[in-house]
Amino acid sequence: MKKQIYLADNLSVLKTLPSESVDLIYIDPPFNTGKVQARKSIRTVRDEKGDRIGFGEQSYSTELIGMRAYDDRFGDFEAFLLPRLHEAYRLLKPHGAIYFHIDYREAHYCKLMLDQIFGRENFVNEIIWAYDFGGRPKNRWPAKHDTIFYYVKDTQNYTFNRDDIDRIPYMAPGLVGEEKAKRGKLPTDVWWHTIVGTNSKEKTGYPTQKPFGVIERIIRASSNPGDMVMDFFAGSGTVGAVCEKLGRDFILIDQNPEAWDVMRARFKDVEEIEWIR
Repeated sequence: MKKQIYLADNLSVLKTLPSESVDLIYIDPPFNTGKVQARKSIRTVRDEKGDRIGFGEQSYSTELIGMRAYDDRFGDFEAFLLPRLHEAYRLLKPHGAIYFHIDYREAHYCKLMLDQIFGRENFVNEIIWAYDFGGRPKNRWPAKHDTIFYYVKDTQNYTFNRDDIDRIPYMAPGLVGEEKAKRGKLPTDVWWHTIVGTNSKEKTGYPTQKPFGVIERIIRASSNPGDMVMDFFAGSGTVGAVCEKLGRDFILIDQNPEAWDVMRARFKDVEEIEWIR
């Protein structure tokens, strides 16, 4: 099967897969925030004694209709990640690449682990995904970015499809001429992209869902049609959804039954997926 989704511990599955069988890995592991990450689903109904005011100054009450959550706490984050990263290196083809997505709390520790396994010489980029949404604490600079480390197995032989990357507008189009302004420019290593908003059409309800546009940029740049792409912290399955659009094969793994349910709903019309639990 060229499209597989597993409900299982990812390390146990990774160990069963053949070496040098994957072209691209994107992973968004737990960020070790020390909290239970949760996303609530609510609905509002008209209620004269409600807890909020809406359109036309009408009163509404809020009802909780569901919650998805996972525990983002590890006693030894390094011991958890290291064996999985070793397996990732084994599974990548000689021209393969990995994008490792993490937040500011653990980024510096993870960079050292990736240097150790993939080689410091095979580090390509530190991508900053910046957004502007959510609360703003009053006692520090608001944290509004994630880090994505980009490594390859061999800096002399890897896929980077420059011409397939989406272009973005110039900040000062009048300075570059009409032709360049119309074409746009390649993104830098700082990506401004909104998160998956509460009312977004993309929203699945999974607490750590990443935007389709961010994942699509990665997969377009670092894989080709027919390639095998893997995400072994699959969550809501966005990597698989992008692969469906772009004609890539995929392996998704997650041990959270709620992630499995979300992906079941998301891929309900894709007949060729093998579901393994």
